Amino acid sequence: QVHLVESGGGLVQAGGSLRLPCAASGLTFNTYSMGWFRQAPGKEREFVAAISRSADSTYYADSVKGRFTISRDNAKNTVYLQMNSLKPEDTAVYYCSASYYGSSTYLSHSSSYVYWGQGTQVTVSS
Repeated sequence: QVHLVESGGGLVQAGGSLRLPCAASGLTFNTYSMGWFRQAPGKEREFVAAISRSADSTYYADSVKGRFTISRDNAKNTVYLQMNSLKPEDTAVYYCSASYYGSSTYLSHSSSYVYWGQGTQVTVSS
């Protein structure tokens, strides 16, 4: 059984940083592209970032480019989201996800992902 478990969320002041790890089990981690999505109250789930199987390609939503960095450690079956210069509008539940696809055409769409974590809450105060 596949499990994706996010951690590292919490309350942070605007301008601060958080690092979200997502530990994967039950799947051959290096055969999946990995993504991060977020969902704020009353809003649809939105794409944040994605990384290819071998970490040679990364993709970001315009809203987080230059502030967030996605990375992965295939030896540890873990994907990370480093979030810097956080803003109140970054407040959301952040979800880790796994996809069979490798193309950026697909990785920004939640329907391209087959496995999801339970999410971790990030709250940024002004």
